[in-house]
Amino acid sequence: MNEEGSIVNRVAQSGLITLNLEDFLPDAGQIREFDLMPFLFRGLLLKEKEFRAALKDHDWSPYQDRSVAVFCSADAIVPQWTYMLVATYLEKVKAYFVFGNRELLESTLILERMKAINVDDYRDQRVVIKGCGDVNIPGIAYVEITRLLTPVVKSLFYGEPCSTVPVYKKA
Repeated sequence: MNEEGSIVNRVAQSGLITLNLEDFLPDAGQIREFDLMPFLFRGLLLKEKEFRAALKDHDWSPYQDRSVAVFCSADAIVPQWTYMLVATYLEKVKAYFVFGNRELLESTLILERMKAINVDDYRDQRVVIKGCGDVNIPGIAYVEITRLLTPVVKSLFYGEPCSTVPVYKKA
């Protein structure tokens, strides 16, 4: 309360900018996985002729304009050119793709979205990176936002505006 007896919202008056990392998460419905394992002979080895034919006959429409993780879940030796060949088909359907699992794809997409941040919007500001959300945010997002913002912000916090953990303060 202030001197007149009214309640004062100190959080609103603090000048803190809250940044929610959930805003950088990719839409889960846009993510697909392409596993080479079903294309392997007996789940162990790749036969080039059959592999090429299978890729040619494969329905690529589910990958159209989607983000795709390309990997092989089998413990098999897979020549590197196989991933290159898969990439040519994904390129035809305008997919964004990475070599790796879903987690790596999601991390890559988060980093791509963070590249679009105009860090000057946060210059000399007090910024809180929202914590305690409903969605699990990968650690890479917290590290990257810290890397991006520490050169420009006045101070950086983690948590909620009403209860923050100081992370960085400009000297």
